[in-house]
Amino acid sequence: MIQRLLVANRGEIACRILRTARRMGIHTIAVYSDADAGARHVREADEAVRIGPPAAAESYLDIKAIVSAARAAGAEAIHPGYGFLSENARFARACRDAGVNFVGPSAEAMEAMGVKSLAKARVRALGVPVLPGYEGERQDIEHLRAQALAAGLPLIVKPAAGGGGKGMRVVHSGEALREALESARRQAESSFGDGTLLLERFLPEPRHVEVQVFADRHGNCVHLGDRDCSVQRRHQKLIEEAPAPGLPPQLRERLREAAVQVARDIRYTGAGTVEFLFDGREFYFLEMNTRLQVEHTVTEAVTGLDLVEWQLRVAAGEALPLAQSQIAIEGHAIEARVCAEDPWRDFLPSAGDLQLAEWPRGEALRVDAGFAEGDTVPAAYDSLLGKVIAWAPQRERAAYMLAQALERTYLAGVRTNERWLGRILRSRVFLEVRHSVALLGRPDEQLAAPVQADAAVMALAALAVQRGQDRRSDPWRVHDGFWPNLPAEVAITFSAGGRERNVTLRFERGAPRSVVADAHEGGRPEQPLELADVRSEDGRICAQVQGRWRQARFFRDGSRLHLWTGGAHYELLIEDPRIREFAASSASGGLTTPLPGVVSAVAVEAGQRVSAGEVLMIVEAMKMEHSITAPFDGVVESVHFAQGDRVSEGSELLSLSRSADGPA
Repeated sequence: MIQRLLVANRGEIACRILRTARRMGIHTIAVYSDADAGARHVREADEAVRIGPPAAAESYLDIKAIVSAARAAGAEAIHPGYGFLSENARFARACRDAGVNFVGPSAEAMEAMGVKSLAKARVRALGVPVLPGYEGERQDIEHLRAQALAAGLPLIVKPAAGGGGKGMRVVHSGEALREALESARRQAESSFGDGTLLLERFLPEPRHVEVQVFADRHGNCVHLGDRDCSVQRRHQKLIEEAPAPGLPPQLRERLREAAVQVARDIRYTGAGTVEFLFDGREFYFLEMNTRLQVEHTVTEAVTGLDLVEWQLRVAAGEALPLAQSQIAIEGHAIEARVCAEDPWRDFLPSAGDLQLAEWPRGEALRVDAGFAEGDTVPAAYDSLLGKVIAWAPQRERAAYMLAQALERTYLAGVRTNERWLGRILRSRVFLEVRHSVALLGRPDEQLAAPVQADAAVMALAALAVQRGQDRRSDPWRVHDGFWPNLPAEVAITFSAGGRERNVTLRFERGAPRSVVADAHEGGRPEQPLELADVRSEDGRICAQVQGRWRQARFFRDGSRLHLWTGGAHYELLIEDPRIREFAASSASGGLTTPLPGVVSAVAVEAGQRVSAGEVLMIVEAMKMEHSITAPFDGVVESVHFAQGDRVSEGSELLSLSRSADGPA
């Protein structure tokens, strides 16, 4: 068995691998960039080695640095996790050449599936259904454009060496084709070091289904059931479940057999996932991920197995612990990926310090988190903070349990998506298995907009502020509304959603008895609400509001109040005339960057006339591209950053003046 293991990754997956390795008595070694010097995975390993600066290309993607760290630390094996170098054949080969055991398939197996064009040709020869498209070697933009038009639109453009949805573009019109090809190539080169693209017929509303396979060096190969990963945004999975619901029994059996057939054909070893698209009648091979998947947890939940332990044992030369006939699948499991991103601002990634981090607990509930309270969420990497997984005998029960668990997740300091994910889990379209990969692209009022705070919510917010004062201070500083010969009132002004909300608490004998709050529409005061039995303890406020019990979790960070109640998270600014919240101009003008990142493209130059909506610059942050567009017709006065420059949040990227004549 492996004695010393280096984990060549970070965040949630590094912590998850370390957990199993510790249980198996394996000495663990973490690696970290300067951005992760104080990260959770560094703290949890037995030892840690610095491998470079924050940029992934100079740290987590630096093969030489990681192999050198392994040799210096005396590691017998390297586990790559997922992402970064996990599917890099050169890395697997470099480990082998250095005498370090790579926990994963051989470099040859990776190469067989790593280039999607070759993988599809190979799988097609096995008789597995494959979507038509272009997979050729000629890669100049004009040729790709011609092949795309010949294949017919809509189609999807994707990096041949990619994975995880990075760089994928769906094209619906010939006018958008060139920009999509160029953008996909830029991101392919940035994320994978290979700009090769392939084209594939686009199915508008398929489901994404996949099969977990496992093989050893002794010729044994099994599947561990199937999963559905159809809830995605920008081709990134957000909710995954096992088994895949609603598949006809015969098709499910064919799907699993096809996955095992693919793995056997390339003499695969270790954990792998064969992914398919399902259009309601037939499945089509999509790709094979030659690594552990983010969503392996739901397979573990329904099988009772530890897939990382299996990986380590197979890497050590052992046979698979179980035969196919011994693997049982019980119940249903669903996973939600909690990410540092803002669902109400087009999933804009968020970075900063986690001032509060309370993950849920409960029976049949699992949390795999990469961040804890006080940790810094860097802008340089993926936005995943952690995963919450629920298991139950039935699918609907698992969805309900997971939605409740997400409502007991309290994170502050960065924008997060867990309450929005809870809405999806409670939606009829998800519960009735009517969803597809196009779900989040549909107009849906239930998912589209944040919940507005009503008067009762504002009452809880005001009570949280009032009860949050330090009761040990002198009585003259207690905010209880006392004032000789005057009505006992405390007025608090909040800022939320771009407008002010005024709330007045009225006291009798030092206790709040009623509240008046502005309505969120029109600003008119609502009728007073009666208050009774106000209680506050451990960051929670509870009260009878108009005869109905209401409660909330709250957290105050200076002038900012976070309030969680009724399945929603409200972030309110406690207004002070001396302090005003900074607001970046990106919301109105798009001329500043809304988060830290790297300029990946500059589309204009000083003196150029532009039209409203025209792309001026592209900033890459957290592995996603964000277009900075012109808010009006005008002339570019100056460009402040060049391609490759690193920019901080709120940086003015360029100057634009209005043009009376409009664009040329």
